[in-house]
Amino acid sequence: MKVNKIMSIKLMLVLALMVGVSSCSKKSSNKNSSKATGWKINDKKGGFQYASNFKKQETGPGLVLVEGGTFTMGKVADDPMHDWNNTPNQQHVQSFYMDETEVTNLMYMEYLDWLKKVFPPDEENYKNIYEGASPDTLVWRNRLGYNETMTNNYLRHPAYAEYPVVGVNWIQATEFAKWRTDRVNESVLEREGYLKKDAKVTDVKADATFSTETYLAAPSQTMGGNEEIVLKGRRGSKGKGKGGTKNAKGEVQEAKNVYAQRTSGLILPEYRLPTEAEWEYAAAADVGQREYNIYKGQKKYPWSGGYTRSSKRQIKGDQLANFKQGKGDYGGIAGWSDDGADITNKVKSYPPNDFGLYDMAGNVAEWVADVYRPIVDDEANDFNYYRGNVYMKNKIGEDGKVELVQSDTQQFDTLPNGKIVARNFPGEIARIPVDENETYLRQNFDKSDHRNYRDGDKQSTRYFDFGSSDSEEGDKLKDEQRMYDSPKHNVSADSLGNMVRAYDKSDKRTTLVNDDVRVYKGGSWRDRAYWLDPAQRRYFPQDMATDYIGFRCAMSRVGPKSDKKKSPRNKR
Repeated sequence: MKVNKIMSIKLMLVLALMVGVSSCSKKSSNKNSSKATGWKINDKKGGFQYASNFKKQETGPGLVLVEGGTFTMGKVADDPMHDWNNTPNQQHVQSFYMDETEVTNLMYMEYLDWLKKVFPPDEENYKNIYEGASPDTLVWRNRLGYNETMTNNYLRHPAYAEYPVVGVNWIQATEFAKWRTDRVNESVLEREGYLKKDAKVTDVKADATFSTETYLAAPSQTMGGNEEIVLKGRRGSKGKGKGGTKNAKGEVQEAKNVYAQRTSGLILPEYRLPTEAEWEYAAAADVGQREYNIYKGQKKYPWSGGYTRSSKRQIKGDQLANFKQGKGDYGGIAGWSDDGADITNKVKSYPPNDFGLYDMAGNVAEWVADVYRPIVDDEANDFNYYRGNVYMKNKIGEDGKVELVQSDTQQFDTLPNGKIVARNFPGEIARIPVDENETYLRQNFDKSDHRNYRDGDKQSTRYFDFGSSDSEEGDKLKDEQRMYDSPKHNVSADSLGNMVRAYDKSDKRTTLVNDDVRVYKGGSWRDRAYWLDPAQRRYFPQDMATDYIGFRCAMSRVGPKSDKKKSPRNKR
């Protein structure tokens, strides 16, 4: 009797275990089932395909993660100049990635080398591309100074390879970021088997280049439509390049989802210039002074403390950035350099801030994305603040498909200084401004160009008559009615390619502020310590370059704000 009782208990345990295993198995089988329909996701027979194994965004080359948060933008420790353009306001920025260092000469030379090989300057169609992207090496010249050594050597000599690139205007910096986006995503797709191995080097040419946006919108037209390069399915996968599979009846079915898409989770967001809010937030790195949900004080510089010299025992007294110490003092006396540099310095020569970013003060000032205005309008927006939105869309041809730029339809811009730069490249999707089809009955935007929204547009002036017949978009205000009465230059090229320079020589202009001046941040090797404060802001024409302004790239973060668990105090 006792034996039977023991046997029955064992039997019950075995049955319970079997039920548990069955339950786990059932849950496991439901893991890839749709919560909406119950259908199987990623079924080999077809149906909805999705990157269900995606974990997190890949960190692009050269980038570090900057966890977003709330901060006081525009709060400066000193304001002896009384600029009235640093009104403190609270802003929030989302998490993003940022270049660990400024873009170096070596990085920019790689860009120039690629352009020269793909778009040979000796061909008529491409003669302006390489020259338009090249930095202005003459920025080093000075009427009363001998700087020809830098003019001839700074960009290309290996001694300056890891120094920040200068002589690059805002337009060139944004074009570099676009190029970098395509090269990084091209490398990712090659690694994952969606592109032919080494095609980026062996098969690339002017009419067969990789564009991220083209690949997403029209993958079969990427790289000139060469199916030997743009593979249908990952390299090594079943049915690769066969165009489909056979069903039970032996009929060939067209392959679907054979190209990487946004849903694949492989393609990275674009490299771009950081916004002013992002740059200032990253430079200030107030996270280093965080305790619980507050900052323990506002830092004057990207590092802790109110001084430019280190207080650490090992490097006590060393300067923490590359800047001008005083009149005629760029690097101290021989044998005892204050900051180890007279012009720019090699990146990573000074300690990073609490986000792990180098040279967020000194070395070179840096372009940011924003159009300059004296006031940051936090009443209009306090989330991911940015002034400079120009909304565009893909151009659709008569056949209903996206229209790609060809070598004969490529467009160039002639800048006020006469420099000719490429606006787009063959293989890219042609872009046009958004129209009323996108803006109709929308609350959030009503036209393509919002660079001067609430501060210089027609609605901002006292001459605006709401609802009148002459208040339609596109009407031009008279000179005396413009909020920013800046010079209006008109530089173009005639049929022979000669520059036609019609400069505005009016002596009635009252400002240099317009929709084509951009903010630059941070002090440089030419600046005093006053400009090292992350909140200080200046502006410069987007088509001009200097020997003290460089740049670094940023990339938006998709997904969660942070990967780390929260802690009461900051831990790097």
